[in-house]
Amino acid sequence: MAQAVVPHSKANQIGRSIRRSKHYYVMFLLPFLYYVIFHYVPMYGVIIAFKDYSVFQGIVGSPNVGVKYFHSFLSDPYFYHIFKNTLLIGIYHIVFSFPAPIVLALLFNELTHTGIKRFVQTVSYLPHFLSTVVVVGMIVNFLAFGGIVNNVLGLIGVEPTHFLMIPEWFRTIYISSEIWQGIGWGAIIYLAALTAVDLQLYEAATIDGANRWKQMLNITLPGIAPTIIIMFIFNAGAVMSVSFEKILLLYNGSNADTSDVIPLYVYRRGLISSDFSYATAVGLCNSIIALLFLVSANKLSRKVSETSLW
Repeated sequence: MAQAVVPHSKANQIGRSIRRSKHYYVMFLLPFLYYVIFHYVPMYGVIIAFKDYSVFQGIVGSPNVGVKYFHSFLSDPYFYHIFKNTLLIGIYHIVFSFPAPIVLALLFNELTHTGIKRFVQTVSYLPHFLSTVVVVGMIVNFLAFGGIVNNVLGLIGVEPTHFLMIPEWFRTIYISSEIWQGIGWGAIIYLAALTAVDLQLYEAATIDGANRWKQMLNITLPGIAPTIIIMFIFNAGAVMSVSFEKILLLYNGSNADTSDVIPLYVYRRGLISSDFSYATAVGLCNSIIALLFLVSANKLSRKVSETSLW
């Protein structure tokens, strides 16, 4: 008589699955711990935005003040100034920096010579691996009054300019450096998306007489449209997250009218002035504004397409 087969419990099945994939779980452990330790655990400290924080009394012992610091920040006339600077830099980043990797990926896709394609890709990736300090050092040297840029302009009769001292030039310099530093690395995502486009579509389009331009507009771009939309939502959520390190290094008293942003203001109030509660409240306001942009972009995406984060 055949014995009845006893089904394994769900716990045993999960255990076997974990043992089979143990190497993947070990690889996942390090980034998981990083996000838990440096991103989720510090969230506990956000409550000092609602307290009159004292180092000696601690977070729990400090008296509650409610939304006092939020009201102080939002009613401060300087709020509009730094909010405008942060928002404009974020919008310029989306308008100019966001499409740049897409354009580069499309150009790479049109290159047929493998050697040239690999060389250009390597050159475009390299700036991503340079530290912010090195990049800013290059910017300062190139744009100095006696730097390369002014020397070249002098050859065509243009007077030297203190680029880093003029507020109107700051956003142009910042966005240009962001494009140069991130265009190659950002193109990797779109190049990966291009591999999923069916090559038979291009063959059919060629037979129908479509040139390369029409193939790009009608096949390539629609094929990577979901990836573009997802990346746009991410960029919209990061519209208030400017590169603090780069702005701090490029910041000076002469260009403060356009370079003073919310993260820099948080740094001055929190670490330099030791006004921890106020700085935390300002940072939390910045995060809430960024969350509103993320939710709005996702909602807009759901209305105009079938792609969204949730």
